[in-house]
Amino acid sequence: MTSLEDIAGSPLFLVGLAFGLVGLLQMAAGFVVLFRREPVGFAVRLLIGLAVAAIGLAATIVSVGMQGYQALTREEVAARITVKPSGPQRFDAQVRYPDGRSSGYVIAGDELYVDAHILKWKPIANVIGLHTAYELDRIAGRYRSVEQERTGLRTVYPLGEPRVLDLFNLRHRSAWLAPLFDAEYGSASFVPVDRAMDLEVRVSTTGLLIREAKK
Repeated sequence: MTSLEDIAGSPLFLVGLAFGLVGLLQMAAGFVVLFRREPVGFAVRLLIGLAVAAIGLAATIVSVGMQGYQALTREEVAARITVKPSGPQRFDAQVRYPDGRSSGYVIAGDELYVDAHILKWKPIANVIGLHTAYELDRIAGRYRSVEQERTGLRTVYPLGEPRVLDLFNLRHRSAWLAPLFDAEYGSASFVPVDRAMDLEVRVSTTGLLIREAKK
């Protein structure tokens, strides 16, 4: 789970904090000017303060929302999954992450399904070091039969960590973030599970791929 220390130590969070402080100081200076009966100076400082504070707020929101996402600059292994059939249309899946975390799931279906959220940052955000990032979202079972998919036992589990702010969903609700990044892009992959296997979940800028790990 994301800690407050991780968020507070983020360079983007510190930039947002600095902009916010500068914005508040500008607005405070505006009220000082207003007391001197200079309404134009007050209006100018207030507008500048609000604009700078808004930039700071946006940077802070983004820094909090980015916690848990991994930067994506090339194809890389997002997780390793060991699957083992345990009965008809049942199998166990043990997920191991690059940071050492692991979790186990009991899954119903013929196939293993994994999907991910992918954030694509616009060039204006690339300038401050934000690039395409991903987070595995869920793991589930998938039936080959459409009828079973509709009526059979569904097993779906979250893979993303609990977060203070869900940047992916925030983008869908907030049009003002459109100039910064695109959260319309998700990716999924699935493989049949008919024997015990070690699998790799690989992610690249073009999507998610599950393949059997090389011996």
